[in-house]
Amino acid sequence: MKTAFFSTKRYDQQSFTLTNEAYEHELTFFEPRLTPETAALASGFPAVCVFINDELGEATLRAIAKTGTQIVALRCAGFNNVSLKVAEALGIQVLRVPAYSPYAVAEHAVGLIMTLNRKLYRAYNRVRDDNFSLDGLLGFDLHGKTVGVVGTGKIGQCFAQIMNGFGCEILDYDIQPNPTCVDIGVNYVDLPMLLTRSDIISLHCPLLPSTHHLINRESLQHLKPGAMLINTSRGGLVDTLAVIEAIKSGRVGYFGIDVYEREDDLFFEDLSDTVIQDDTFQLLQSFSNVVITAHQAFFTKEALRNIAETTLSNISDVEAGRQCSNAVKLIR
Repeated sequence: MKTAFFSTKRYDQQSFTLTNEAYEHELTFFEPRLTPETAALASGFPAVCVFINDELGEATLRAIAKTGTQIVALRCAGFNNVSLKVAEALGIQVLRVPAYSPYAVAEHAVGLIMTLNRKLYRAYNRVRDDNFSLDGLLGFDLHGKTVGVVGTGKIGQCFAQIMNGFGCEILDYDIQPNPTCVDIGVNYVDLPMLLTRSDIISLHCPLLPSTHHLINRESLQHLKPGAMLINTSRGGLVDTLAVIEAIKSGRVGYFGIDVYEREDDLFFEDLSDTVIQDDTFQLLQSFSNVVITAHQAFFTKEALRNIAETTLSNISDVEAGRQCSNAVKLIR
């Protein structure tokens, strides 16, 4: 099937081209994001393949449907950037990759914890400058600490299992308890209890209307003073301005993120020769107890291979008239 890929980088092209040898779809790669302004590029393509920062709102969906697109294949798990109601009305099928490598994201969350706790970024730069002082590098044992996991799907489950291996007490919050998590001895509690008791909180839930700014001024009041907050899920889960206030007050002692609620114009691009206009992001960068990575938690060899395999398989299923198990349905 002719498929237009948007928001592509070199690694996307390499991974999908190699994997496509077994599927024989006709792939065309575009660097720009899919937006109402770039929708004309999809003309004549029955399928488009998009990523997290492409805009699949009503204007874009109507534009691509008008020129023959019938499939939106997401090469990611989240679908908060797609208007499912409009897609359904236009007869556009929305497909996704629900689990490409939960280990990749879970392990990255642990990496953020270790980097913040043991000040690895500061230690690395010091040693490069021949400064071998330990002042300012004091951390704490993870063993025995209480870790709160918000969202226990496949990624949250993997994260809980890893932190359980460190000897942490695990508290989980989810509307649907995960039996695997229960089996390893975690306790499910409500969100205020989790925030109150946890030394470290890690977010692993999807971005939905009900979870937008789940972490806000009110919920942050429940945190232990100096608690660590980690987000490798979606930026919109966190009210950034509220977290900045909590960092200044000492309520949040450490903040590690791989996602940011206004990342669309920042992440996945080289902006080193530009002046970033986002003052909130720049303020975050100025704090010594904040570590930001640019949405790279998913970025492993295994994940890229799985993303390509599942995405192309999804398209093949629809092309062949088979039911696709990864189709996204509108919840009524």
